[in-house]
Amino acid sequence: MADSRVPERLQVFGGDGRHRVAVFVLDGVIPFELGIPLRIFGAARSRDREAGGTDLYEVVTCSVRPGPVRTDADFAITVEHGVEALAEADTVVVPASHEMGEVYEEGRLGAGLVEAFAAIRPGARVVSICTGSFLLAAAGLLDGRPATTHWSSADHFQRLFPRVRVDPDVLYVDDGDVLTSAGVAAGIDLCLHIVRRDFGTAVANAVSRRTVVPPHREGGQAQYIRRPLPEPQLAGTERARSWALERLEQPVTLRQLAEREAMSVRTFTRRFREEVGMSPGQWLTQQRVERARQLLESTDLGVDRVAREAGFGTGASLRQHIQSALGVSPTAYRRTFQTSGRG
Repeated sequence: MADSRVPERLQVFGGDGRHRVAVFVLDGVIPFELGIPLRIFGAARSRDREAGGTDLYEVVTCSVRPGPVRTDADFAITVEHGVEALAEADTVVVPASHEMGEVYEEGRLGAGLVEAFAAIRPGARVVSICTGSFLLAAAGLLDGRPATTHWSSADHFQRLFPRVRVDPDVLYVDDGDVLTSAGVAAGIDLCLHIVRRDFGTAVANAVSRRTVVPPHREGGQAQYIRRPLPEPQLAGTERARSWALERLEQPVTLRQLAEREAMSVRTFTRRFREEVGMSPGQWLTQQRVERARQLLESTDLGVDRVAREAGFGTGASLRQHIQSALGVSPTAYRRTFQTSGRG
């Protein structure tokens, strides 16, 4: 009997070598969050697509069983695949639902959900968007791990799942094979981060252009700004940021940035944190790492030259920052991603 089901499972995905993503939905799924992985992964294509490149992911939607699934809007969707899709997926994405019942209230999975999570193959990457993290935690996938969820549900989440190390302030948490995002649009940031991790900066940036979303927000960036942003007519920090981006290869000091906005260093630093959610120094390092990644992927410049072009000055400094941010050396990063996504 088990053997007769294998061909059915293999037919869920095309078997053409693309990374297989299964988006697991429940009744009450939020359409926007359901659409995030479908759109972001669906837009990831090899860089030579005009010369015959291909889509890099194959994405399907599945549920506990095939059939109609209610959304939290005034329409339903029809899902063609059941839990067999989870057994074949390389990545499983769980978006939020407003009808999680005992999962949200008591932190327990019903029988159907226990079966569904048991179907996920060993070694698969599991991702949640917003309060989809409650399902991962109830399945025991977050025990002892760092995770995040929508800030408004973070306290309730921590009470239900005390063994999870909840960070309510960040956009997303990447813990290797398990990744969690904060609410709503943070799911876009997490999915772009996954594309970047899988296929490099150039492919991820192409996806962001195709979907018209900001190309990169670090996971550690704040979920929301605790104080209201200044009104548009008041001075902000955008001019200083634009100025810095035009000269990343040069030394840029906090005093120079403050002077661009005619502010004191203290006022500028406070305003910058209000607008961006991190310090000017953290932001500048993030931008320089991003520039270095682009150069490592798209050029054959030596490490020392990349370091100068990105504003790190020396190869040693570049190695330190790339290792800290990405967990690999510049040479290893280039070897992995310079040709990634080209066909």
